[in-house]
Amino acid sequence: MKFKDILHETYSALSANKVRSGLTMLGIVIGISSVIAMVSIGTGASKTISTSIESLGSNLIQVTPGAQRTQGFGASSGRGNAKTLTNEDAEAILMQVADIEAVDSQVSGRYQVTAKGTNTNTTINGVTSSYMQVRNVEVAEGSFISDTQNNSASKVAVLGPTTQTDLFGEGESGVGQSIRINGMEFKVIGVTLAKGGSGFQNQDDIIFIPVKSAQRYLSGDQYLTTIAVQATSPDVMTQVQADITALLLSRHKISDSTLADFSVQNQNDILGAASSVTSTLTYLLAAIGGISLLVGGIGIMNMMLTTVTERTREIGLRKAIGARKNDISTQFLAEAITLTIIGGVVGIALGWLISFVVNWTGLVTTSVSLSSILLAFGVSAVVGVVFGYYPARRAASLNPIEALRYE
Repeated sequence: MKFKDILHETYSALSANKVRSGLTMLGIVIGISSVIAMVSIGTGASKTISTSIESLGSNLIQVTPGAQRTQGFGASSGRGNAKTLTNEDAEAILMQVADIEAVDSQVSGRYQVTAKGTNTNTTINGVTSSYMQVRNVEVAEGSFISDTQNNSASKVAVLGPTTQTDLFGEGESGVGQSIRINGMEFKVIGVTLAKGGSGFQNQDDIIFIPVKSAQRYLSGDQYLTTIAVQATSPDVMTQVQADITALLLSRHKISDSTLADFSVQNQNDILGAASSVTSTLTYLLAAIGGISLLVGGIGIMNMMLTTVTERTREIGLRKAIGARKNDISTQFLAEAITLTIIGGVVGIALGWLISFVVNWTGLVTTSVSLSSILLAFGVSAVVGVVFGYYPARRAASLNPIEALRYE
């Protein structure tokens, strides 16, 4: 049978019952569009999280306090509430650990902030002048905190753009004006450039003050909530992480590393953990869409088996005038593959449209990749072959005499 004849017969067979063919393709359309939409949501989430983590700083290593774990039934406080890191620890890291560009000491907490009759509850970050370099922060207006202001515990503040809008209104500058943090007055000296929110914290809804001011006026002690370290290159991050761990264990007089009262994480560790979670989410979403695709394949098999039964006499007549088994099986297989390919094309278009609409609404960032489209198209073709093979084989195996007698 010539290819042209196969196309003609396929068109005639499928167009003879347009409604049934359309409903059969609908299962494939839903399955393919679901796979593409779900994968695009998972991929988009992964890229968003990766971008957010990378925007937190370059070659970043974070040291956070953690309660020293005790053996047996000894109690220990929560990791986030521990007070084990000091300014001296940060200075020691800068002076004694090699391959370090900068170190920033941080004290973070949430406080009520008021200005001109407005108020907001936001994160207050006590930082040093190194924060700009370590965290890739730029100033849009005014200036950032200086070493002199930090050493003298000056009551100055640098606002994130979102916080400035919350306190002073859209389009109004807060530089030169005063705000009250936890009842104490601070002068605004600058506003940072917008960076956007991340999965962990909105970097625009924040206020920066000198770390020693935060310790003196807000936390009331000399402890730090984070020490941020910038390594000279990505290649030395693992070694720097190990050197920081060894130094702090020595300074805190801890011989067993499993009892460390701090934790050290580099940016790659955080990114790897986040990527692992988002990859699992993407696979899960794709599996949900795959179930729809499986149901669509079963629908194609069901339709083709019904078609074989309805066209039994036609099959017998074709065999009687010389059609071979291969001709009959090719014809029915071509019909099944055509259904899945057309459904696949429509499903790809629908899946891309759904992803675009979801992305446009701003609810979730989506990303449709070429690989997901090629995979969806390939899967649709495979579904046609797999679920069309049995009905095609059954049609080819019919006895021509019995088929002609079929009522």
